[in-house]
Amino acid sequence: MNASLEIPKLPNSVVLDPPLSDEEFEELSAANELVKLERDKEGKIIVNPPTGADSDDANSEINFQLRAWWKRHGRGRVYGSNAGFFLRDGSSLSPDAAYVTEDQLRGLTKEHRKHFLRLTPAFVIELLSASDSPSQARKKMEWWIANGSQLGWLIDPYDRNVLIYETGRAPRLEKADKVFGTGPVEGFVLDLGAVWSAYED
Repeated sequence: MNASLEIPKLPNSVVLDPPLSDEEFEELSAANELVKLERDKEGKIIVNPPTGADSDDANSEINFQLRAWWKRHGRGRVYGSNAGFFLRDGSSLSPDAAYVTEDQLRGLTKEHRKHFLRLTPAFVIELLSASDSPSQARKKMEWWIANGSQLGWLIDPYDRNVLIYETGRAPRLEKADKVFGTGPVEGFVLDLGAVWSAYED
């Protein structure tokens, strides 16, 4: 790389006045498919850069395991990092992986499912990437729980641990080879060894 070249830093958030409607925000996201856009409850748009190869590999493994568990019962739906959700506080977030229960999907039409879903997944997973701020990632997990997620896992592949969030309970840290689902994902077991292997030489 040319040492004299100054790389400009683009803003990681944008505030529009007036704020975009849900429909306008969804259109903006579709028009900027190379970045993942989210929105906080005040209307600030958060710009998330693409992840590195290791993070994408690990995220694929997480989604593969969650979907394999889902296929054993086929109830509800599993979603990956490209799915957007409009939450009840007016924010719009995208998890790295999520499970939406059968009850949550009841009444949604095919047309509804073409768009961001207006619900909060019962279970969400966020995978910390090299560019993520740990404090912001924890804040995002708190948003999920405050908006109705029953269970959330914040996976840190660098310190090899999982911060577990549950409704009505303080977050707790687990360091183990596996993490076990409860509540909406009772019976789901995530093999963390397979996730950590994405970061090995």
